[in-house]
Amino acid sequence: MFPKEHLAEVLAALPDPAFLLSEQGRYIAVFGGKDARYYHDGSGLVGACISDLMESRKAQWFLDKIARALQTRALQVVEYELSNKDVKGLPDTGPEEPIWFEGRIQALDFLVQGERVVLWVASNITERHALEARLRAHSETDALTGLFNRRRLTQELDNHFQAFARYGTTTTVLLMDMDHFKAINDTHGHLAGDEALVAVARACRAHLRSTDIASRIGGDEFVIVLPHTSAIQAKEFANRLRKEIKLDLHRFAVNGVTPTVSAGVTQMNNNDSSYEDTLKRADSALYAAKASGGDSVLVV
Repeated sequence: MFPKEHLAEVLAALPDPAFLLSEQGRYIAVFGGKDARYYHDGSGLVGACISDLMESRKAQWFLDKIARALQTRALQVVEYELSNKDVKGLPDTGPEEPIWFEGRIQALDFLVQGERVVLWVASNITERHALEARLRAHSETDALTGLFNRRRLTQELDNHFQAFARYGTTTTVLLMDMDHFKAINDTHGHLAGDEALVAVARACRAHLRSTDIASRIGGDEFVIVLPHTSAIQAKEFANRLRKEIKLDLHRFAVNGVTPTVSAGVTQMNNNDSSYEDTLKRADSALYAAKASGGDSVLVV
């Protein structure tokens, strides 16, 4: 049988910190988590209440999780980010950067000073979270240009179309293609072609708002999604972008012909059954713009 006198030593040696918390958010006890490479020393929190240590919104989030665990009696698993600056009373020793935690919260079957309690075990998952973020970015990003890829674009287009269908949110789609791109590859080589694509992507990023989405969907074709933007406003945007790109691509001229871009612009409308209808219309506009000689923007 395990000797009880060693229990305190075992609890202190827990790799991850474990907090005994009352339903009102009072720290009753803190165990383990002594490795300063991964955690801050939380022993000084005992006796304090979460609502006194954190700003109100953060504190309420933790109190809600405690209440949920007590209500359901089932294990709750959550992820959250905290730094020592978010919690009053934590020492400056320990990690300098904010930490991502996985919290596991379990209701216990006894009372402490008349209050129900939970055990909250907090595991440092910062490295795992960073890896997941890198993998997610890799799966959604075009490797050459750093813009979103087709996979992420379709997600964004679907979200915007749902918002349009439900709330009437104005969204315009711009489909853009390079003129004379093959001549760059044939004359200057594929590395120069890649450099030209990167230049187009750079110009796109420079003009985007935080709510806009730019994507390379293959070859020399790009899509820009402009929420809360009419087709007329999008045409003005596209022409500014077209002129800037033309100036930048002059260095790739072949036989006196400067590579340019053409664009088809269209706004989501009530005749569209999905974002694919919007894209098809933008593609038709792009085809017409290129057929007219290129270096132009056409709205349909």
